[in-house]
Amino acid sequence: MARTADPGKREALLNDVVDYLEQHGIGEMSLAPMAQALGTSKRMLLYYFGDRAELLAQALEASRPQLGEMFAGVTSTDEFVAAARTLWRELTRGGERRNVRLLLQVLSLAITDPQTYGAAAQTSVEVMIDPIAATLTQLGYGVDDARARATLVVSGLRGLFQDSLVTEDRSRVDAAAALLIAAAVG
Repeated sequence: MARTADPGKREALLNDVVDYLEQHGIGEMSLAPMAQALGTSKRMLLYYFGDRAELLAQALEASRPQLGEMFAGVTSTDEFVAAARTLWRELTRGGERRNVRLLLQVLSLAITDPQTYGAAAQTSVEVMIDPIAATLTQLGYGVDDARARATLVVSGLRGLFQDSLVTEDRSRVDAAAALLIAAAVG
C-alpha cells in the first residue's frame, strides 16, 4: 500500500528548496546536489514534487508575492498608490526580496532557454499582473488600459528592483519607484 505524502514535511521541504535556490541559483539546478545539501534524497524530492520542472514551478509558486492580498479592498487611486508602495517596500526591504531574486533568474533564463523556463516565466509574470489589473479595472480603468498600467507597475518595479541590486543606490531607485507608481494611476 502506497504511503500518503506528509503535507507538513512537503511544505518544510519546499521552503528549504526555495532557500536553496535563492542561495545557489536556478540555472544549474540539479536534484542530487540539492537533495544532499537539504539532507534528503533525490528520490524524496521526486516523491514530493514529481520532476525537476514541477519542483521549480512549485518553488516559484511558493515564493510568489501575494499581490491579491496586498491590493484587496483598494477602492481609490490613493489606496492603490499606498498598496503599490507597500509592494515596493516588501520587494526591496521585506520578506518578498528573496522571492523576486528567484523570479529575476527565471525571467533571464527564459530568454535563452524558453523550452525549459518559458512557461514558468510567463506564469510568474501573469499572476503578478492579474490582481493589479483587476484592482485597476474596479477603479474604473478599461480592461486593456488596466492591464497596461498593471504591466507598468509589475515590470517597472521589477526592473527598478534589479537596478537596486546592481547599483545599491536606494534613494535614487526609491524615488524612481514613487514616480512610476504615481504614473500608473496618473
